[in-house]
Order: sequence, then C-alpha cells, then structure tokens
Amino acid sequence: MSLNQQLHQESLRYLTTAPFRENDPKFIGAISEVDYELLTANEADFIELLYFKLKNIALRNKILYGLIRCKELELKDFFQKAYKKERYLDMRLLAIHGLAHYATEEEIDKVIDHFLKILMKRPETTPYNYQEYEFLRSAFGLPLLIKKYGYPCFEKALQQVEKQYDAMPEAFKGHFTFDENGNSVLLRSPRETKLMIERFFAAQYGR
Repeated sequence: MSLNQQLHQESLRYLTTAPFRENDPKFIGAISEVDYELLTANEADFIELLYFKLKNIALRNKILYGLIRCKELELKDFFQKAYKKERYLDMRLLAIHGLAHYATEEEIDKVIDHFLKILMKRPETTPYNYQEYEFLRSAFGLPLLIKKYGYPCFEKALQQVEKQYDAMPEAFKGHFTFDENGNSVLLRSPRETKLMIERFFAAQYGR
C-alpha cells in the first residue's frame, strides 16, 4: 500500500468516526488528505453527505475540486444539488465542471442560462467583483470548459464575464489567476494588491 493510499484510508476512517467539527485542524487535514480518485461509491456517498453539512466554504471548495476528478463514479445528482447550494459564482462553476461530465449539452444550456442571470446582476450587488471574475476567466474556468466541450453557452458566459471584467477599474484587475489544474497563481504580491485597491478607494473618497 502506498503512502497516499494509507493516508486516504486513515483520513476516511477519521472522518467517519470522529465528531463533526469542521473548524478542527485535524478534521480539515483529514479532508485534505482524502484521495478522491480512490473513492469507492460508498465513500463518495459519505463525502457528499459531508459536503452538504459543511458551512466552511473552503472545505466545500476542496471537496468539489476532488469530486470533479471522480470520473468513474455517478455524481450527476450531486453536482446538480451542489450548483443549487452554492452562492458564489466560482463555486457554482466548479459544480458545472463536474456536471458537464454527465449532463447533455441541452441540460448544461439551461444551467448556464441561470448562471448568466446571476452573473449579470453582479455589477449591481458587487461592482468590484474581481475575485469571482478571475476564477471564471482563468485557465481552469470557462476557457477549460470551452476547450473540453466546445458548447456555445460556455463561450457566451465567458464573453459576459469579460465584458463585466473590462468594465471594472484597473485597480481590481490582474492580481491573480488559476492554472489548468485549478491552482491559484499570484500575479502580484498581496501587498501590491492591497496598495492598489487602497489607492483606488482613497481617490474615490478623497482621502
């Protein structure tokens, strides 16, 4: 048994027997050490239940990333429910990543129609929505879905993202992105990002 397999089994054993404490470092570590590609159908069912119990968005994000890679399991229903559960567009897009593996183009069209309605309201509620936009337009976001599936609805969604992104002030652009594996890539230091945004607001409010 490899070290990864051992860690995987130990993590699942812990998660299935330990109290549900999502802010406990050991609990968080166990979720991180699950090897999602090794999950059996029953283990995936347990992870799904865990996902819907979690309030911690970072842990739900980790599970979504993991389950996207479980191509051999039937997870269509999970990703449909996950899409409905999440509120942030980057999390919804992760669910779409998973769903696209199982759903028809027609089904994805309907989901993206709904996604677009939410997206187009973002400038009203969150005018400087750079964190969501950067994920959506990154190599792991809509461009990857376009590359994989070629659906026009993904192209349409990306065009709308770019339109809203372009409309933002420069202070909110180009701070980070994600590579094709979904890893965050810093394009500026956190300090530089902070200074640019602070200067923008200082200029806006005459400070």
